[in-house]
Amino acid sequence: MPKKIVLAYSGGLDTSVILKWLQNKYECPVVTFTADIGQGEELSPVETKAKTLGVEEIFIENLQEEFVRDYVFPMFRANSLYEGTYLLGTAIARPLIAKRQIEIAKIVGADSVAHGATGKGNDQVRFELCYYANNPKIEVIAPWRDWEFESRNDLIEYAKKNQISVPKDKMGEPPFSTDSNLLHTSSEGKLLEDPWVEPPEHVFSRTNSIEKTPNVPEILTIGFSNGDPVSINQENLKPHEILARLNLIAGTHGVGRIDIVENRFVGIKSRGVYETPGGTILLIARRAMESITLDKGEAHLKDELMPKYAECIYNGYWFSSERISMQKLIDAMQYKVNGYVKVKIFKGNTIILGRKSNNSLYDSSLVSFDEVGEYNQKDAEGFIKINSLRLKKNI
Repeated sequence: MPKKIVLAYSGGLDTSVILKWLQNKYECPVVTFTADIGQGEELSPVETKAKTLGVEEIFIENLQEEFVRDYVFPMFRANSLYEGTYLLGTAIARPLIAKRQIEIAKIVGADSVAHGATGKGNDQVRFELCYYANNPKIEVIAPWRDWEFESRNDLIEYAKKNQISVPKDKMGEPPFSTDSNLLHTSSEGKLLEDPWVEPPEHVFSRTNSIEKTPNVPEILTIGFSNGDPVSINQENLKPHEILARLNLIAGTHGVGRIDIVENRFVGIKSRGVYETPGGTILLIARRAMESITLDKGEAHLKDELMPKYAECIYNGYWFSSERISMQKLIDAMQYKVNGYVKVKIFKGNTIILGRKSNNSLYDSSLVSFDEVGEYNQKDAEGFIKINSLRLKKNI
């Protein structure tokens, strides 16, 4: 039996019910931890709610800067996309929350941690793998796998019996579930479960539809240093400020929407509607920056590593030795990814207008049709003949 529990607490219906259920079942102190990673929700009611439910130790921490600097930007250095499209907005938030939860457990002397992830999703895996990576001896409680409730209606009934406030929009089955942070907003379930049915416009909370975007484009110059964005239009900003600024610009112009069916780690296919406005701009701009600063071998090696790296994050292996090793290799290539990329943001598109760098490997004399440079076109004949040998043998 646990002696003290630290719960990852959002203040919503699910985690409020979980909080009360933990208190009733284990009859031990429950500490709440709420991470502000830019989800945009009003966090002040969280403390009041936790106090109402009898919590004496409440942690609410702003982790936005750490989130972007130490998690989002390192992931971006790999140009990470899961299954070619998903920018991993939910997955990359879990390691930070789990790590800090374990740290708080040590501070308060708790022997257990708990989360509100369901038994069908990826987050239960991500949280728990990250817990164990930071404390192999920690006890993990996953109420959705253990309790007697089978539906959200059961949770609502339990909430009523225990004087837990139920938001009006959750008095019935919710239309879909959402998860937000500074990088993205995800929407899944209910009215989105049929992959043939177009998501209604009200699903989207941070990007305009193309029909409602401005008819005038916005031109941005993004500065990079050692692979990370450091400025917008010559204004130096902190990592979380850059992402927040780009979110507003991209959202206004309808950039960053995707509608995908993905393969969850647990083996289920799920349909997700994601908004990653600022992250979409950064992915495109970073690749443009790397196109003139990375050697061909480096660039292609990164592209080969990326799917494995992205899968590590998606599956919850941020703290694994293989992810850390890949990160060291990727970061070793970033010291020369410096310079500026000019982009046009317009009608859902991020269009590259130009790129320049003091570390540029682009040699106009080699590619120009008007200059000979160091390239002898006659040399190509032998190059082609050698590379054609195996093709001729196969006939």
